[in-house]
Amino acid sequence: MNSSTNSHLNKVSLSGLLISIGIVFGDIGTSPLYTYKAIFGDRILTENLVLGSFSAVFWTLTFQTTLKYVIITLNADNNGEGGIFSLYTLIRRYTGKWMLYPAIIGGSFLLADGIITPPISVSSAIEGLLIYYPNLDTVPIVLTIIVLLFVTQQFGTQWLGRLFGPIMVVWFTFIGIMGFLSLIQHPSVLRALNPWHVVTLLRDYPGGFWLLGGVFLCTTGAEALYSDMGHCGRGNIRISWIFVKLMLLLSYAGQSAWLMQHLGKRLGPTSSFYEIVPPSILVFAIGIATLATIIASQALISGSFTLIGEAIRLHLWPRQRVIYPTDFRGQLYIPQINWLLMAGCIGVVLHFRESKNMEAAFGLAVTLTMLMSTVLMNAYLRSKRVHPLATLAITALFLTIETSFLIANLIKFEEGGWISILLGLMLITVMTLWHKGKQLKHSFVQFEPLPPFIDTLKELSNDETIPKYATHLVYLTGSETSASIESETIESILYRTPKRADVYWLLHVHVEDEPFTMRYKVETLADQDVYYITFHLGFRIEPRLNLFFRLAVEDMVRGKEVEITSRYQSLNQKNLTGDFRFVVFKNFLSYENDLPLGQKIIMNSYFLIRRTALHENSAYGLDTSNVVVEDVPLLFSHPKNIRLTRDRD
Repeated sequence: MNSSTNSHLNKVSLSGLLISIGIVFGDIGTSPLYTYKAIFGDRILTENLVLGSFSAVFWTLTFQTTLKYVIITLNADNNGEGGIFSLYTLIRRYTGKWMLYPAIIGGSFLLADGIITPPISVSSAIEGLLIYYPNLDTVPIVLTIIVLLFVTQQFGTQWLGRLFGPIMVVWFTFIGIMGFLSLIQHPSVLRALNPWHVVTLLRDYPGGFWLLGGVFLCTTGAEALYSDMGHCGRGNIRISWIFVKLMLLLSYAGQSAWLMQHLGKRLGPTSSFYEIVPPSILVFAIGIATLATIIASQALISGSFTLIGEAIRLHLWPRQRVIYPTDFRGQLYIPQINWLLMAGCIGVVLHFRESKNMEAAFGLAVTLTMLMSTVLMNAYLRSKRVHPLATLAITALFLTIETSFLIANLIKFEEGGWISILLGLMLITVMTLWHKGKQLKHSFVQFEPLPPFIDTLKELSNDETIPKYATHLVYLTGSETSASIESETIESILYRTPKRADVYWLLHVHVEDEPFTMRYKVETLADQDVYYITFHLGFRIEPRLNLFFRLAVEDMVRGKEVEITSRYQSLNQKNLTGDFRFVVFKNFLSYENDLPLGQKIIMNSYFLIRRTALHENSAYGLDTSNVVVEDVPLLFSHPKNIRLTRDRD
């Protein structure tokens, strides 16, 4: 990582702090709405239960959020970018291929989290209205907010982004003040900061261990600290976390103080969060909570788009149409994913109806994501040659914590946790089959040496007995080197109706592990006849080949490396640019294949999934007016032991 990137990451500014508070902490910042409700449920309040729960929340935020993510994980930046796929690209050159699977599992459950977070967050806020209207059906209100949230994505959310910071500052300040005012009425709850209260809760309270499933909800959203590092910077996140954590702890302490004054009773239908708010400002509390949950949901939706974008670049997801609705850095919109997320959120709301029923599904998804990030972090620490004992201690600590949370959440599997497991498994299956299918397809692509064909291409270019197909003929190639080319490309040019052109271009896109790399390299295989261009693009760069190729050609023209003026005499005299035509291949599985069962399942699944993907001309940003698509059968293996007998008269 260069010094300028490091300086940008560590730079702290007032605007950066405001952006961090608005974007990064939305999810974890709304957890006080539902965490205690998940822990206490209908249980009778006891001193051990209240103090032990507050102590568990405090130490979870300290170890899981502060130590793991804010202090340790934020150091693992991939040229300024964070997130589970960025972490994978950072370590994959040092580790075995199996490390891809923790990344796939973690990314899949992070997407599942994106489906569950909006329903539980918005429902928790809107359920504050039950204080005024106990019989109110909150589902229509929640659904309306969620639908509006997803519908507005296509127009860009830059305008909303400007409000994130100020609104979340108001939110955190509000929950901190409310918590402090309640805390001073029963300040003795601060003795719960002694970790021994966690031990007594787990040891003495009946079923105390299983309460950890609810405790874990206080740290949901911690993954966003890492994922949003590229937008906000490491320094801004770390400094703003001091303020955010203090406000969160004040809120939990205030709720604990109120609960301590109601020992022997049950929490009731509402949450302790709203109970500590004076009735005169309860409407304001519900309003600001709703805005905060919308912001939290927006952050998860945007994060899901970014995650899918990275998965596409890493060949873990079929290519989708990606739109950049505003000029805001890194903001993208993927229509297909947007509507799938919306359908998933609506389904979650209709199935569970209340936030308390969503808690099991929510906890499982996030726990599994964090477990996978710990596995990847272990590989990162080893790649950085951190002392083996320190690496072992760090990994063991977080695996112990997260495994405990996972086991505690698994008891709620039948109550709704199965949904997050199902969603995660579906996404894991798609990513794995797509990746395996791409690998298998690539392994059977046949390459031929290119140099022996160069003279043939030059002769074809000058053979006026063949009608000219294009002035400039452009092929995309998966070959990493100009020394070889796919057999299908040679067949397309020479054998399937010979394609004569003045200049042949071979374009290869190499996806870099760095996020925003944009450079190219030109190899002249035959001056004014054959060129091979490699585009090195970061995994967060949209491969707009039409634009990049034009810029590269214009650069070459300025350097007098190539002449692109039309070679038709009438047009050449007027100095007109010749036409460019792209040829892309659309593969289909040949009926003549005789594949083993496992490979047959993978390839059939791959082509089934590909029906949802963009074709190469759209995926690579090629203009449809100058693209020719050729159907090419994929033949992996010929059927064996087939003998055809000839009848003779």
